[in-house]
Amino acid sequence: MVIELAEAVPPAVVERLRAFLLGSSAWFEEKRPGGYDLNVFADRLGAAVPGGVDGRRPFLVYVMGPGIGDEKTFEAEHTDGPDLEPLIGFSPTHAVDIIAGCNSPIDHLATALLTASVMEVVGGVANAELLDDQVAVVAGLPGVLAMTDGPVPNVLGTAEFLRAWAAQPGFRLLK
Repeated sequence: MVIELAEAVPPAVVERLRAFLLGSSAWFEEKRPGGYDLNVFADRLGAAVPGGVDGRRPFLVYVMGPGIGDEKTFEAEHTDGPDLEPLIGFSPTHAVDIIAGCNSPIDHLATALLTASVMEVVGGVANAELLDDQVAVVAGLPGVLAMTDGPVPNVLGTAEFLRAWAAQPGFRLLK
């Protein structure tokens, strides 16, 4: 998942993000300010963890853009995409990538809920790729700001949108 940001994340907000992630984690390593490798407790995010499943989920969380790190990754992720300014009111200058370390249903759910929680700390707009059959499902959900079409449709939305989408039967992320 990607959280699009209109400006750099101030150091005080990066510190609040760090504190939130540390408090949600079974294991936490700070690679750089704004760059974290962690195991999140899925139930602390509001995910119901099936019996017999370890609730700790591995994630990478990286604030990206000029002055914070991973500038080339940010540029590569935004080179071929649509112009987002008419859709969300700004052209992203920075982003937060949230990368799950696994691909089970609980990982998809934990990724959406972690992204929503991170958005409550840093702000921004979630940018998620969709499967073709998900377009109709997400179109009517609260918090959808815009949708794009093309070879891979995208939805842009709020933390409220992510939580509403994650509550849908059969929820899963494209990647």
